[in-house]
Amino acid sequence: MNEYPKVDKNLIKVTDYQVLGKLPDPFVMDDGTPITSPDQWADRRREMYKTAIELQYGPTPPEPDFLEVTLLSKTPKVVVYSIVTGPYAHPVRFTMTLIKPRGDGPFPAVVDGDLCFQYPFTPNFGDTFVNNGIMLVLFNRTELAPDISAAGRNGQMYSAYPGVKFGALQAWAWGYSRCVDALEKIGLADMNCITFTGHSRGGKTAMLAGALDERAAIVNANETCAGGCGCYRIHMEAEDENGKVGRSETLKDILRPFTFWFGEDLPQYAEKEEELPFDSHFLKAMVAPRTLFISEAGSDIWANPIGSWQTTMAAKEVFKFLGVEDNVFWYFRRGFHFHKIQDIEMLVNVILHKKDGQPLSEDFFKTPFEEPDLIFDWKAPETK
Repeated sequence: MNEYPKVDKNLIKVTDYQVLGKLPDPFVMDDGTPITSPDQWADRRREMYKTAIELQYGPTPPEPDFLEVTLLSKTPKVVVYSIVTGPYAHPVRFTMTLIKPRGDGPFPAVVDGDLCFQYPFTPNFGDTFVNNGIMLVLFNRTELAPDISAAGRNGQMYSAYPGVKFGALQAWAWGYSRCVDALEKIGLADMNCITFTGHSRGGKTAMLAGALDERAAIVNANETCAGGCGCYRIHMEAEDENGKVGRSETLKDILRPFTFWFGEDLPQYAEKEEELPFDSHFLKAMVAPRTLFISEAGSDIWANPIGSWQTTMAAKEVFKFLGVEDNVFWYFRRGFHFHKIQDIEMLVNVILHKKDGQPLSEDFFKTPFEEPDLIFDWKAPETK
């Protein structure tokens, strides 16, 4: 792993910090019943779906009726497949590209839906995985539903499931699961070591997909901003490492251009975030007991770095309750909003740590700010 400039608590200077309310308690059922045993977690997780998933992003599109996987091209390193899936009446078609190590596998696999972005084409991006024996699985999530405000809720997925009122993030997350379906058929992937990743809106998508699809052993959301891994109940302003002051993205901010990403009922909470029956820690907790890795840039103030840290600390209580506290990883790097090679190297470190026991980088678990008080007063119940 390359050496990078270190992060310390003085990287950014917080100039304004507003807490709109305490984080809701994940250890209390909707009817007020406290959770005292891990055996109750599955029921609580199903309740969380109604808020952290369905209220936030709309209902999940159905499982497909069929799946066809057709080989389009093949070299020792790059293999391309066509996927046709969904309902028989309105099939959904998209392409999946594998960048793989030499050999027949099975390989640990990282699924990334951001083929529509620049970063998968940056030098060394794919090689950082391949050189460590990991296969990169890329698809363009916007083939499933367009990422254009003027298009609204339109595209293949909306034609396939016209009666289901989901946002684009749900349509894109559905694509992650169909890639896993395809990988099961192809046989090149180690199905016990599947990772979901993505950046920004793609990070929101990877986080949602990973909360929903328990076949993802590791879920890595990179710099998701509002609607992902930040915190609706925290509004912050800070001076970044270059001396520029910025503020974090709010629910109102993200809904203004991107209402079509989300569930139809979420806008009623704009400027009333304290009334939300969930926050991002619910979404993160839904990954438990699998592995959660949240990666952030310290000077990405729009992404709400303190909010991300707060909700990760809150979600960690659920992992602790389930006896897997060590399955939560997070880090901040220096710099701004991008999916950088450093982020990928840290993800590879997590994958190889979980798979082979590779030592963890010392760059994990360091904040670029003075840690404030936690905005929750509950903790993991003692199990009987």
